[in-house]
Amino acid sequence: MSAAAWYRDRDARALIAFGYLPWLGGLNLAWETVQLPLYTLWSEASAGTIAFSVAHCTAGDIAIGAAALIMVLILARERALAQWRWRRIAVGTALAGVAYTVFSEWSNTAVLGSWAYSDLMPTLQVGGIVLGASPIVQWLLLPPLALYLARRAARKPHPVQAA
Repeated sequence: MSAAAWYRDRDARALIAFGYLPWLGGLNLAWETVQLPLYTLWSEASAGTIAFSVAHCTAGDIAIGAAALIMVLILARERALAQWRWRRIAVGTALAGVAYTVFSEWSNTAVLGSWAYSDLMPTLQVGGIVLGASPIVQWLLLPPLALYLARRAARKPHPVQAA
């Protein structure tokens, strides 16, 4: 097994770029679309504004997910892909995403007023701060799921290679 750091390992970089990030993007696009009624934007904005918001949020989710994974890989001092501690990476990435989301939701709803929850959004109150439950669940579920799907796809032999 290689002692190389993850960022020097071609397989690790390929899994992130061609597995994790595309899965994360697709999953977040679906999530952002489904959770639209949980925000006032759904009933107050034009179709164009809603479409832009979904695209903007999905792009942001990909950036947050990439940063969370890379931060975890650096802090955990992960090596080549074959040596990854998958459970630790998945949990760490999810928690890093949740930490950013808690700050972002608070900042955008309570401080900046950039968006608001509709009455349909289930909320949690943490230290006097009201947070949407859906974005928190999103970050607990989607990064580990994207990592799982990327890992599963990487294990399958490519059709050209199998022939």
